[in-house]
Amino acid sequence: MTQLPYRAVVLDIEGTTTPVTFVYDVLFPYARERVAAFLSTNLEHPEVQRDLELLREQAQNDAEGDFPDAPQIPADATGQAMVEAAVANIHWQMDADRKTTALKSLQGKIWKDGYAAGTLVASVYPDVFTALGRWSELEIPTYIYSSGSIPAQKLLFGHTEKGDLRPQLAGYFDTTTGPKKNAQSYLDIAHLIHQDPEDVVFVTDNLDEANAAADAGMQTRVALRPGNAPLPDHDHKTLTSFDALFED
Repeated sequence: MTQLPYRAVVLDIEGTTTPVTFVYDVLFPYARERVAAFLSTNLEHPEVQRDLELLREQAQNDAEGDFPDAPQIPADATGQAMVEAAVANIHWQMDADRKTTALKSLQGKIWKDGYAAGTLVASVYPDVFTALGRWSELEIPTYIYSSGSIPAQKLLFGHTEKGDLRPQLAGYFDTTTGPKKNAQSYLDIAHLIHQDPEDVVFVTDNLDEANAAADAGMQTRVALRPGNAPLPDHDHKTLTSFDALFED
């Protein structure tokens, strides 16, 4: 069996496994255009009600903190007034590219409908599909850690151009585990997957995330994909294809 310098892999999604264009030009507009209709149809659903309560709490915290102009969702709002207030806040968060748990949960529910209808088909880089197969053969577990909710992650990898990739993934993590720019989050993930941090390689296009993972003791690779934002000088190894992860 080929010996690689790691025992587990943790992958970011946006700009790493999946083109940023799919996220920003397909997924985000899809959710934005449909959020009002989705809320109007599902307003009384308990899970949607929980998301809206989290959204209201987030809006209050934002207004009391660094975002005094954050659109609020009045506690006594109901029906169409609730929908309009929630949509205003959601659009505001999306314009600011926020990664809050409530926003991601609602987006995931909208995307679920799109995947189920066949309207959405997720894009992954060809080398990702190949690498997942090779890691499976080598019995190296592969995990996803993304700011998108775990249900949204499962939907994406379950409905790709290459079919359902979920059988090749060992697990998923999102911001409920911890912020992606916090070293403790990576220590917690290593503990949860029963690996020493130094035996895990984390791949991302985000330098702050790579720094946090490195601070936790993980190996890191920074993905340089088409369309990714340029990065300043740094000390991390880079890759343009996951093929490089089998060459170390």
